[in-house]
Amino acid sequence: MGAMELDFQKLDGLLPAVVQDAATGRVLMVGFMNEEAWRKTRDTGNVTFYSRTRNKLWTKGETSGHTLVVKEISTDCDLDTVLIQVEALGPGVCHEGYQSCFFRRLEGDTWSVSEERVYDPAAVYGGAK
Repeated sequence: MGAMELDFQKLDGLLPAVVQDAATGRVLMVGFMNEEAWRKTRDTGNVTFYSRTRNKLWTKGETSGHTLVVKEISTDCDLDTVLIQVEALGPGVCHEGYQSCFFRRLEGDTWSVSEERVYDPAAVYGGAK
């Protein structure tokens, strides 16, 4: 099979990037990448996303120090989503202080926090959430 290119066209130049802990299999977060973020991730070995709200690249950990080191990258059958298995350096990935961004569980009709915080986000981000 020859070199295949990812399809950045379906979501206006972006593709979803699912980040999974390589050791535990837990999904840590989902972000979006444009072609520049994809290249930077591959070139540096640290996961870089494209922020849709700030319209700029951001490398996970540039503020918190909680970086995501790439261990393996897979893509889906349509070549429009990537699964990035990582080693997460730092206590948590979520900017709210949790190990994973998926820390709420639906119980009936209510979202409930399903785990303890692993770090104080105010100490890491200076009070910003």
